[in-house]
Amino acid sequence: MALVSLSWCLAAALALFCGSSWPQVHSALAPENEVPLRPTTWLPEEKISPITLPKGRTRRLYFTLKKKAPAMSVTVSPCDHPVEWSLAARTLKDKPLKSLQWNTKKSMPEVWWRGPGTEEKMHSFTGNAVDTYRGPSKPYASIYILRLRSKQQNTRATVYLHEGLGPSGAFPQLPADPQVHTLGVGMTSVTLSWAPSASVTSLPHTQTQQKSYEYCVLVNSQQNYPSLCAARESMRKEKGQEEDKKERRRRVTVWPILKEWWWQQWDSYPEPQSPPPTLTDEYADLQCVCQGTESVCTVSELLPDTQYHFDVFVRDRVNGTSAAYKGTFARTHEEARLAITTLREGELRWVTFHDRGSHSEQFFNFRPRGWQQSGLLTLQSCGGSEKVKVTVSSKGQVLTSQAVGGDLEHIWLQGSPSFLIHLEREGTTDQASASTDPALPGGLMASVKMQTSSAYHRRGVPSLPSTLQIKSFNRLRGCNSVTLAWMGTEERSLYCVYRRKLGNREAEAGGVSALSAPCLGPESRSDTERVLCKYFQELNPRRAVTTAVIGALEPGAAYVFDVYLMRRWGIPIKYASKMVKTRKEC
Repeated sequence: MALVSLSWCLAAALALFCGSSWPQVHSALAPENEVPLRPTTWLPEEKISPITLPKGRTRRLYFTLKKKAPAMSVTVSPCDHPVEWSLAARTLKDKPLKSLQWNTKKSMPEVWWRGPGTEEKMHSFTGNAVDTYRGPSKPYASIYILRLRSKQQNTRATVYLHEGLGPSGAFPQLPADPQVHTLGVGMTSVTLSWAPSASVTSLPHTQTQQKSYEYCVLVNSQQNYPSLCAARESMRKEKGQEEDKKERRRRVTVWPILKEWWWQQWDSYPEPQSPPPTLTDEYADLQCVCQGTESVCTVSELLPDTQYHFDVFVRDRVNGTSAAYKGTFARTHEEARLAITTLREGELRWVTFHDRGSHSEQFFNFRPRGWQQSGLLTLQSCGGSEKVKVTVSSKGQVLTSQAVGGDLEHIWLQGSPSFLIHLEREGTTDQASASTDPALPGGLMASVKMQTSSAYHRRGVPSLPSTLQIKSFNRLRGCNSVTLAWMGTEERSLYCVYRRKLGNREAEAGGVSALSAPCLGPESRSDTERVLCKYFQELNPRRAVTTAVIGALEPGAAYVFDVYLMRRWGIPIKYASKMVKTRKEC
C-alpha cells in the first residue's frame, strides 16, 4: 500500500509540473491584441529616476496624472550616448470589465491595453542633450507611456516627471545664450566667460553662500562632452585603460611560478567594498579647474600650441543634477620661436648687435658635412673691450660655453649632426671707443667675426703661432726694402703680406688708427696692397720662423705691414700690424 500511495504522489507532482510548462490556452473572451507579460515600471512624480538602457532594447515607463493636474513636464537627460525617447497618451473608450476572468496574471498597463482605445503620440526626441516636454495634460487620457531606447551602446538616462505649471526646479536652468565664450588665449592659459544661469542669479544671497548651485569647468584635449555624466564616464574609461596597462606590466615577469603564487596570495585577501555613490557625491571625483558661482574662469598651466576643449556645467548639489552649456575649444599660442640663422659651409659672417641692452643675443645653426660629424668654429670679437659669450649646444645639452675677446678662439665641434650656436653680448660698451674703432661701422655696438667649416680628416683644433708679433731688422732696413720675420706653425699654411703707405700726419701719429683693427681680414684689403704670398711649414715649433724681403719701397716713407695666416679651415689669422720707415739715405 505504501508503494502504491508513493507512486500516486509522484504522478500527481509530475502532472502539475508538466501542466505548468505547457502554454495556456486563452479563453474566447481574450482579445487578439493581448501582449505578453512584462514587468511594469511606474514613473514616480517629483522624483529623479535613473534608468539603465541596454543596447537595442526599449524601456517603457508608465504614469498617470491627477485629475486636477492642468499641465505636466517630462525631462530626459541622457548620459554619454544618444537616446531615442517618445511620450504617448493612451485613451480607453470603455473601462475594463471587473467581472472579466483572466487566464494569466496581467499587469495593470496590459489590462488597459486589452480594452479598445487609441494612442496619441505627444512628443519624440533623439540626441544626447537634455530635452524637456512641457504641455497640458490630456483630459481623456487613461495612461501615459514613456519609451526610451539606445541604439549605439549600453547607457544610462535620468528621467523626471513634474505635475503642474512652471519649471520643475529639479534641473538647473540654462540662459538664453548657453554658448561658452573665449575672452583671451595665451601661451599657457585661456580665459572663458558665459552667461549666468537663472538658477544661480535668482537665489538669495544666503543660499548662494551655501553653494546649492555652482559652476564646474572641465578641460580636456579630446572632445566636448554633452553632459557631466558623459565626462565622468569618459574619465572612468581612461582610468580603467591605465589600470589595465599597469596590470599587464605587473603580470609580465620572468618567474612564472612566483607570479602565480603572488597572485594567489593577493586574491586571498578580500577587497574592501565601497558603498554605492549617491546623487550628491556621484561627481565628487571630477576635477573642476574652476568651481563656484563666478561666470568667468581662467584656465592656466596649459601646454603651448595645443588644442583644448572647454565645457561648463551648472550643478544642483541638492538634487544631484546638472545642465551643460555649449562647450567651446581653443588652441593655445605657440612658443616664441628663436630666430635661428643657418651657417653655410666655410661662410665668413660678421655678427653685429644693434641693441644697446645687456641681453642682446643671436642664434645660429650649423650642420657639418661628412659622416665624421665634426667641424671647427672660429670666432673673434671686434668690439675692442667688448666681450661676447658663445654657447654651443646639441640636442638640448650644452657642450661648451666661453667668452670671446679680441684673440682668435677655436671651438671643436664633434659627435652631433647639428649644433646650435648662441652668441650673447656681455658687459657694457664704451660709446667713445666704439665710435673711434675703425673695425666697426657707425652705430653698431659690437661685432663678432665668425666662421664654421667641416673638418673631414682633422682630429682637433689647428695649431696657432706661438706669437703674432712681426719683427723688422734694423740692420737689414734699406732705402727701398725692409726685411720682416714672423712665427709660423708645423702645419703647411699660406702666408700673405700686405702693405699700406702712410701719410705724413699718420706717420707722425705713429699709425695708431691703422694698427687698431684686429678684425680686418684680407677680404677687406685691396689687391694692390698685397705684396706676396708663400707657403711655409716647420715641424719644430721653436724653429718655425719665416722671413720675407719687401722691396720696391720709397726712401724715407712710412709703411704699415700686415701678415695673414691663410688656412683651409677657420678665419684667417691676422698678425699684429707693424709700422716700418725706410731710410732716407743709403
